[in-house]
Amino acid sequence: MINKDFFQALDDLEAEKKIDKETFLKTLETALTSAYKKMYGEAKSAMVKLNPEKATIKIYSYKTIVAEVEDPDKEISLAEAKLLKKSYKLGEEVMTEESTKDFGRIAAQTAKQVVMQKLKEMERQMALSELSEKEDELMTTIVKRNDNGTVYVQLSNSNTEGVMLPSDQIPGEKFNVGDRVKVYVKKIKDSFKGTQIQVTRSNIGFVRKLFELEIPEIASGEVMIKNISRDAGNRTKVAVYTDRPNIDPIGTCVGFHGQRIDTITAELNGEKIDLIEYSDDPLEYIAKALSPAKVISVETNESLHSSRVIVPDDKLSLAIGKNGQNVRLAARLTGWKIEVKPESSVSVAEVKEPEYELTDLNDDDAFSGLTGIEELEDITPLDDDEE
Repeated sequence: MINKDFFQALDDLEAEKKIDKETFLKTLETALTSAYKKMYGEAKSAMVKLNPEKATIKIYSYKTIVAEVEDPDKEISLAEAKLLKKSYKLGEEVMTEESTKDFGRIAAQTAKQVVMQKLKEMERQMALSELSEKEDELMTTIVKRNDNGTVYVQLSNSNTEGVMLPSDQIPGEKFNVGDRVKVYVKKIKDSFKGTQIQVTRSNIGFVRKLFELEIPEIASGEVMIKNISRDAGNRTKVAVYTDRPNIDPIGTCVGFHGQRIDTITAELNGEKIDLIEYSDDPLEYIAKALSPAKVISVETNESLHSSRVIVPDDKLSLAIGKNGQNVRLAARLTGWKIEVKPESSVSVAEVKEPEYELTDLNDDDAFSGLTGIEELEDITPLDDDEE
């Protein structure tokens, strides 16, 4: 019925595909037991035992020893049990080996079905386990097809397919079959359709991994990314920080002649990147986050976690950005609500309001920023385009 070739095949599966043979045997025993009961009657208590060492299969029926028999299929009297073995006691089970002559064909069919099903299931689980290690990682993929804007890619060193929805693509990007594309593995999940892998190029995780890839000091932890805010396809603000006095975090990210940041920008399809040096001082951090606009002063209200920023009149549209983009990204980066006002609209009385803390920032350097709240109040963007 099941010969040594069958058990040898299980050994081969274990060696070649790292699939546990014991798991197969337990599953098969359960399936064969169920098949046997269906053939000879569900009421009968039975079990199937596989012996890989002897390459044999045995079927046992068993009955519980009771004082008074009510179910002959599952129970046996103590007197009858003692005829088989004198040491039997109430509550014990009497095992009897059954003939497998008529069960051979059904057993072989069941074994084949179970092995094929279990093989697919375990291969899927192993693939999922291996792929789960790739979650939150950057991978190079090959475009397989484009279906109404949804791009399907093949993950490197794998037959697994990743899905990149239109919302996960950088606006304006075009993909052709065969293109090699870097993606960020956003989520891996198992479903009735199989393993589903969601990849993206539009979220902040993609930017973070690109920085780690291109800037060794970030990969090693010498320079840290404190936060990122992004409007994919337009502008990204990255706040960086280091506690090493001999390292310039901005210069490190820019690289010699801008090579490092240019490589990242090219991968982001020309997206603008503002590098901002993080500060524990919210006044300084907010001012830098509004780069490339020059900031005159910053006021903060701790209880409302809001701020008011004063900028030169001719820099108002630059600080706000096209459609409010710059101030919105700065708010996300810092976590503060930001209200931008032109210098001419602020009276002396307003500047001296006691509930605000005020600092003057006369530095002409360009700043940039990352996380927070997108809420904008009393901001009217001018017609000028953002730099």
